[in-house]
Amino acid sequence: MCGIIGYIGGQNAVPILIDGLRRLEYRGYDSAGIAFFKDGALDVRRSVGKLKNLEASIQGQLLYSNIGIGHTRWATHGRPCEENAHPHRSGKFVVVHNGIIENYVPLKEKLKGLGHVFKSETDTEVIAHLIEEHAKKGGNLAAATRKALMELKGAYAVGVIGEDEPDTLVAARAGCPLVIGMGRQEYFIASDLPPILNYTNPIIFLDDFEMAVLSRDGVAVTDLKGKPREKEISTVLWNPVMAEKGGYKHFMLKEIYEQPRAITDTFRGRISPETGSVYLGEIGLSEAETRKVKKVTLVACGTSWHACLIGKAMLEELAGIPCEVDIASEFRYRRPIIDKNTLLIAITQSGETADTLAAMREARARGARTIAICNAVGSTAAREAQGVVYTHAGPEIGVASTKAFTSQLVALFLIALHLGRSRGNLDSGQVKGYLDELVKIPAKAEKLLLDTEDGIKKLAKDFFRHTDFLYLGRGYSYPVALEGALKLKEISYIHAEGYPAGEMKHGPIALVDEKMPVVVLAPKDPVYEKVSSNIEEVRSRGGKVIAIVTEGDKRLKAKADYLFSLPETIPCLSPILTTIPLQLLAYHIAVLRGSDVDQPRNLAKSVTVE
Repeated sequence: MCGIIGYIGGQNAVPILIDGLRRLEYRGYDSAGIAFFKDGALDVRRSVGKLKNLEASIQGQLLYSNIGIGHTRWATHGRPCEENAHPHRSGKFVVVHNGIIENYVPLKEKLKGLGHVFKSETDTEVIAHLIEEHAKKGGNLAAATRKALMELKGAYAVGVIGEDEPDTLVAARAGCPLVIGMGRQEYFIASDLPPILNYTNPIIFLDDFEMAVLSRDGVAVTDLKGKPREKEISTVLWNPVMAEKGGYKHFMLKEIYEQPRAITDTFRGRISPETGSVYLGEIGLSEAETRKVKKVTLVACGTSWHACLIGKAMLEELAGIPCEVDIASEFRYRRPIIDKNTLLIAITQSGETADTLAAMREARARGARTIAICNAVGSTAAREAQGVVYTHAGPEIGVASTKAFTSQLVALFLIALHLGRSRGNLDSGQVKGYLDELVKIPAKAEKLLLDTEDGIKKLAKDFFRHTDFLYLGRGYSYPVALEGALKLKEISYIHAEGYPAGEMKHGPIALVDEKMPVVVLAPKDPVYEKVSSNIEEVRSRGGKVIAIVTEGDKRLKAKADYLFSLPETIPCLSPILTTIPLQLLAYHIAVLRGSDVDQPRNLAKSVTVE
């Protein structure tokens, strides 16, 4: 996710901003920029790529300003380029922004009608123009910003400075984090703690729909209507390295806990549960073109391939379209039967996975239409596909994928609903029902994380010395079993195998004895009874049963040696929840075994060569 830094005080803001952006690099970014005063006017400097490019652009220049704002951008609207980099400017006002403005298109059209000229493809630029428009009607920077924010729908954290008020910095948030560092006659804003803690550790945490006005005299916090808010000042004892990870020991654990937010950001602005509508214009398919699709082929590698397996079940159930799933590295080495009536969906977190890109190109050459699901705006997959659905999970630093996987499942669910509605397989009432369940998932994931953490830690202590694990599931849970086994292998180096529970008697049952822990995914779904029978088969051979079940399941409580309960949901959304305990289990076992959790041996985050 993007990073914000801002400063006002007696020191030179420019090196503080650069240092702050460097401490935000761990969040991932594709461009960076700063804004500050030079000779009494606002100066904006931006560069694409790494921070060193921005530093090179100002090297050797005598720049001194007591106020400034900076930003590292992870693209959401508009490709990575200097025009789309932050800060954004309109007239005498400069803005940095994290989040997604859902209604930026109608706001942009309204502002164009008032004579505003836009220079970027971003949603953020709308904020700067809105502030300028309200400032024309009178009032100071804070008043104009407040009025602009009240027109926005979506999520934001913003920092704003204006040319006519060189001693004022305005900050606000709604749905995205923003903190204020309280120094001695100097104050900071940041989207996270690392940029601040080298300078001060008394912190104010802004709440949603609060705005702060910072000057060298202090900080005043109000709601968006201007009503003053009393804020507690907290003292943060983390050091800067701890702060990069949000207080978590590893990035992987932080990213596991970011999943409720990542899930929300993936469907935010794309659905209307009230009307039963899904908005996916970015896939580039008209209803007429959708109806011509005779088959969907999904391709990916690793964890994304497991997402494809779940996507196949979603698409066949919800859209009524025949689906195939291919491992991308195998796809182009056979003669896949695809043509102009085939829709190929490629899933890649980075958008740069070599085998997946090759599969996309093979499909295009054979006449198929291609859609990419990826997390990196402007990546090769996003540029080469004819349509793209961004997951908006934010940067994933840990090599073992967690929040990227669950966000991919949300994107696949939205595509399945969109195609199902366009092709007449679902009516608006049915889509509404599915969306009603989807919007509950983030809160259920939050609850699941809180409820299972302690139990998973205990389980890990009991089993971290084991050398083999077996994971079983049926239906939607079979790919989750594969994913759970992969996570354990990746970061703990324990041999683990995922298997369809119904295939137990065709081989894996020979492995089961009193030394074999068996993780069984058994949510309440159409194959629940079958999975219950498989648990009996494991028990009768002395295997240790670790069961993942739906809340209130008393039947399996008596059969399992360890049991973890999930909030109830519909079968096609259950994989988003069932995977979370398996991520935690792999993480805690790896920690106990002393593994390098974030950078496991022999693995890379993105496999960009064959």
